[in-house]
Formats: sequence, C-alpha cells, structure tokens
Amino acid sequence: MKIIPVILSGGSGTRLWPLSRSLSPKQFLSFFGKHSLFQDSALRVKNHDFFTSPLVICNKEHRFIAAENLLNISTKSLAIILEPAGRNTAAAIAASAFEVVNKFDAQNDVILVMPSDHIIKDQSAFLETVQNAINLAKQNYLITFGIVPSRAETGYGYIKQGEKIENSNGFLVEKFVEKPNKENAEKFVNQKEYFWNSGIFMFKASVYLNELKKLQPEIYQACEASYLKAKNDLDFIRLDEESFEKSPNISVDYAVMEKLAQVGKIAVVPLDVGWDDVGNWDAISQNSKQDDRANSFLGDVLALDNKNCYINSQSGLVAAIGLKDTIIVNLKDVVLVAHKDHAQDVKKIYEVLKEQNREICHSHTKVLRPWGSFETLDEANGFKVKRIIVKSGAALSLQMHHKRAEHWIVVRGNAYVTCEDKEFLLRQGESTFIPLGKKHRLENKGAELLEIIEVQTGEYLGEDDIVRFSDIYGR
Repeated sequence: MKIIPVILSGGSGTRLWPLSRSLSPKQFLSFFGKHSLFQDSALRVKNHDFFTSPLVICNKEHRFIAAENLLNISTKSLAIILEPAGRNTAAAIAASAFEVVNKFDAQNDVILVMPSDHIIKDQSAFLETVQNAINLAKQNYLITFGIVPSRAETGYGYIKQGEKIENSNGFLVEKFVEKPNKENAEKFVNQKEYFWNSGIFMFKASVYLNELKKLQPEIYQACEASYLKAKNDLDFIRLDEESFEKSPNISVDYAVMEKLAQVGKIAVVPLDVGWDDVGNWDAISQNSKQDDRANSFLGDVLALDNKNCYINSQSGLVAAIGLKDTIIVNLKDVVLVAHKDHAQDVKKIYEVLKEQNREICHSHTKVLRPWGSFETLDEANGFKVKRIIVKSGAALSLQMHHKRAEHWIVVRGNAYVTCEDKEFLLRQGESTFIPLGKKHRLENKGAELLEIIEVQTGEYLGEDDIVRFSDIYGR
C-alpha cells in the first residue's frame, strides 16, 4: 500500500509581497536554496517506496509554473488539477479526493495532504512520522500533524491532545484552539499538551468524502459536480467553473476537522521536524543564514552597525546604516521597507495596491509564460519596451490587439513571424512592424533561444488587450 501525496498550491502569499505576487506566489519562489518551496514539497516525497507520484491542485493561472517546477526536478505528477476559483482547503482537498477514489482502489486511497509553501528541515524524521501514522489512517481516523512548538507563537492555531491512541504514535484531539494571545501561547507551550496546527493531514480519500458529505453537503455536491464535469486540457484536469464556484469558501479545519474532533474521529500525531510556514518576511529572516548580529543579507548589500535585519537586494546596491529589526526588499520596480513587528501588515499594502488595480501586485517586471518569458525594460505614456524570450519549439498564440502596435527587433536566434496572410523569417538584427488590429504570431522553430526586443506604442498597453484566435497551450 502506498500513500498518495496531495500538494495544495493555491495560496497567494500576500505577506511576502513584493517578491510574492498573484501570478508568481511564494510557493513557486526560492528563498533558501536553488529549489522553490513547491519543489521542496515534491522532493520531500520523491523516490520513497511508500509514496506514489504527487497529485497537485493549483490555481488555473499557475498551471504552467507548477508543471515547469516539476519538470525542472524530473518529477511527473499523477495529475495537476486546476481550481477555477479559490474556495479554500476543504474544497481543494475534496476535488483531489474525487480524483483519488476515481483512479485508485478503495483499499489504497490514503492521501497525505501537504501545503506547498512550508519548510521542513528534518526530512527523515518527517518521513518516519508519516510512515508510522499510516495505521491510524487505515483505521479510518482523519489525522492532523501537530507541530511540537519551539516558542510561544501567536500567529498559529493550536491543537490540544487528548487520550493516547493505543498502539500508535497519535492522540485523540481534544480541541482546536484559535490563534492565542501571548499569555495563552506561553501557557500552551509550558503545558506540553498543545501543538501548532500545521495544515498537514493524512486520511483515506473515501473517508474524507463520506464525512464531508454528511457535514458539508454543499461543498461535497459542488466539488463532485465540478469533478464529474471536468475536462482534460493537455496534462491538466480543469474542474468545471460554474459548479466549483458554488462551493462555500471554508477551510478543512472549520468544515470537517473541528466537528469530528468532538466525536473522537480526529487523531493528532506530533511532528518535531523543524517546521515553519514562512508566512511573512520575519519568518523568512528567522530561517535564513544569519551573521553574529542576527542579520541576513542577500544580494548587493553594504551594511554598517545593523542588528536583526533582513535585507534582500535583487536590483542594485542597498546601503544600510544603524538599522534594527528592519526588513528591506529591493526589486527593480519596488522597494519594501518595514519594521519586523509589522511583518504581518505587508498584506495590507498588497490589498491597497489591489484596490488601486496596480499591476505591481500581480506580476514582476519579468513574467514567465509557457512559451518562455517577457520582461519590461522601460515604459512611459504611449510606449513600453520588452525583452521577449521564446523557447526552442515554442510559439505565442495567434493574436491581435485593439489599442497597440508592436515593433519587433531580433537580437538572438531566428523568428518565424505570421502577420495576417504573410509568413516570413527574421534573422538576428532584422525587424518588423505589427500594425494595430492585425492578427500575428511569433514562433521559434530553431534549436536555440529566440530573443527579441519589442517596442509597443498606443493609447493603452495593458496585458489584457489581447484577443487570441488559436493557442497551443489552451489559453
């Protein structure tokens, strides 16, 4: 019997803005090494006999990022399920569970639900704890993994253990506790009966669905309908949007776990593995390499007489003098400066920018696409300059724009261009003009990367001014 890993990757990571943005959220970013948090989650269960390949569920906007993240670590998923809208973890797990019970034998449907944006430092201890807990899942318990607390943390919910479950590494859950104040958090840590709520679960997919059907019939019905009406799109499973959006927006804790704890169906298994959900910049700082004054510096940083600071510069030099408990994140298009005591409040900045419809909360100057990437080099009223990279064998959609014209200059490789009824080749140093309103496509049929400089001109230069007529990526 193997465990089926289910990787939840629908989060937005707004507290880690400006590095985390809606089109490239924190789970697909690298903070501590060469791999993204999402890749670390997949690697955690790779090449172990008691796991299958992972099942991934993510936002439809992130499908190609998720697929490329897996490709870059030579990992093939069982499936990538696309959420058409955010409906929290109860619905995401339900959609995944329907895929599991549809594809696997009912006796072999134990799933391990893992958020994709956490860190676990002791991988071997994690795997051993999970493997030892599988018998509880076989006995139809719904298991939540409780993190052994290392400090009086007020940013996490807690789980209080109850009676020990015989012949297992788990306890019945006595109760779930909301995020406490400092005084109660200190009591919880000292009592040794409380754990942080990790959001990591293990249970039979069929058992979860049965309980969900009884406790939350609206979620069950919406997710069942969306799965039954789902369509295969390339390597993805697209849930039906109309059905899925009818699901209530509730976490699995509220929808199922807290209710079943009252009747003795929830087990908590202690997990002491160096876990952190790295939910804000202070958490990133705490888990980064630090000097003897608790500073973490990344990139081009000149720092004098600073203490307990996190400075990440990805664009030019940051010079910092005499700072304490300060976060600085310096990117090409924005600089964030915050006191560590206000790390949670970065989300408020993001929300203001979102209300103002600022592109800076959605995408970086460099944006990944399934065919390659584009990077904004300069822009002002009436024009925008981009560097476009097209991978070998890739092609942009056949498209047109209502409000802009484009001038393309090839700086590397060969560009195959379609403009209305004309098709032609552009070599390095050659250029062409795409008039407003004309159908066009850019392709790279060569073996090397294609790089062009695009100059856009027009009254409106937003990314939503695009009409697609055909697209090999199903957009």
